[in-house]
Amino acid sequence: QVQLVESGGGLVRAGGSLRLSCAASGSIFVIDVMGWYRQAPGKQRELVAYITSGGSTNYADSVKGRFTISGDNAKNTVYLQMNSLKPEDTAVYYCNANVRLNLILSRDYWGQGTQVTVSS
Repeated sequence: QVQLVESGGGLVRAGGSLRLSCAASGSIFVIDVMGWYRQAPGKQRELVAYITSGGSTNYADSVKGRFTISGDNAKNTVYLQMNSLKPEDTAVYYCNANVRLNLILSRDYWGQGTQVTVSS
């Protein structure tokens, strides 16, 4: 079993910054991709950013230039630095990991979510 534990959410004013962390633990062979999704009230969950084990990154257009995703493969940890936050960034942020459990089996895992609230 694999667990993802997130931290770093909170309340911040527009223009402020927050840093989210997500640490994976358990029966991990390799983590191929880690990323962040978010879900605002009444909306579908959407991709924010992801990073591969090789360091390639991808961002949603709405956060490009403001958010930065990074990872520490040795610690199975991913970070999301969020700058210039806007009220529309308010959502529950979920960590996601695509984990190879062995040479042939991969599974997706989700964290419990952390609330980010940006006041205007």
